[in-house]
Amino acid sequence: MPYDNNNIFAKILEKSLFTEIIQENEFTIAFKDIAPQAPIHILIIPKGKYIKYDDFLDKASQKEVYSFFMLINQLVKDYNLEDSGYRLITNAGKNANQEVPHLHFHLLAGQNLGKM
Repeated sequence: MPYDNNNIFAKILEKSLFTEIIQENEFTIAFKDIAPQAPIHILIIPKGKYIKYDDFLDKASQKEVYSFFMLINQLVKDYNLEDSGYRLITNAGKNANQEVPHLHFHLLAGQNLGKM
């Protein structure tokens, strides 16, 4: 499946859609989810055109991958989540109900999130 340049995250990256950016580095951007499922609900996306997790790991540079996960780690520290806990979720493909065809992780925290 080719990358869809018209997906909502592509539009956020090209600045044609506004979002509240929380943190960003050379390869990654984090912003608030518009329909939060927890008191803290942040979306983290790579700036490159990657559809899902395996696509990202297959095609991204080591620097992109490292920067992506280090930004997530920085968010965990910035929100003091090391002790209270957090959940990271990414959906990959049709059977996982991935809604936007651009790799994204959800960082959820701020309350007991229940069992999976």
